[in-house]
Amino acid sequence: MASAAQIQAQAKKSRGPFLIGAAAGSLILVVAAFVLWRQSGNEAFREFWRPMLTANEPVLLCVADQSQFSTITLRDAANPSRQTAINDTMVTIIIDDVVPLVNVGGVLQSNGKTYKLKSESSTTLTDLRQGPTLLIGAYDNSWTLRETANLRFHFANNPEMTRFWIEDRANPTKLDWTIDRAEQQKGVYKDFALVARFLDPNTDRFVVVAAGIARGGTIAAGEFLVDSNQIRQMAKNAPKDWSKMNMELVLETQVIEGRSGPPRLLAAHFW
Repeated sequence: MASAAQIQAQAKKSRGPFLIGAAAGSLILVVAAFVLWRQSGNEAFREFWRPMLTANEPVLLCVADQSQFSTITLRDAANPSRQTAINDTMVTIIIDDVVPLVNVGGVLQSNGKTYKLKSESSTTLTDLRQGPTLLIGAYDNSWTLRETANLRFHFANNPEMTRFWIEDRANPTKLDWTIDRAEQQKGVYKDFALVARFLDPNTDRFVVVAAGIARGGTIAAGEFLVDSNQIRQMAKNAPKDWSKMNMELVLETQVIEGRSGPPRLLAAHFW
């Protein structure tokens, strides 16, 4: 069973103070997810997660890793205001990806399901073939882009990479789920996310995706996945045998100064 400390260690040995703080906050989120699971009593919630929870193998949590840094700042134990920089190699993950990571980890842990964490850059197709996988993040996670590329709802962008959107293959000219980078930098915008659960024909394993166009969308997707009320509402409008089907859900969230609001379901596709 992976602990918060193991999550920190497995993230490519990221030793900066940024991840140390994220790991401490993760403990609270794991406890919150555990309470949510225990109180839900929701059949739809259990049915959504059943393919992952009943698999014999551990669940792989694949999270994007970020650029390497060449220096790390250390503080003097006798005088913490005094600092020095040393050369080091680190690979980090951003805290907005840690939030859905530990939320889902809490659901798995509370149900006695083992899991393992790998960074996007170290994950291989062989890893995906060994058991069910949760993919976190979109444009910073190549496995998410690969796994969703042939689905009805998938990620797209312009060649200049200034506009990013979720495209509907059934209506490719519809660009309602778009983020313009210039608008995003103003601090107030709507983000869009994709939640998916499907059997990958290339690996014959189940994949769950929690990925926003930007960071706020990824947080909203992770929140949706552990919110029994959200999944219950989704199930009410789903086909009768939805729990046995593959599915994609498009979500929307309002982002204000980096803080995302609750997720809102915009579209769903089952097959």
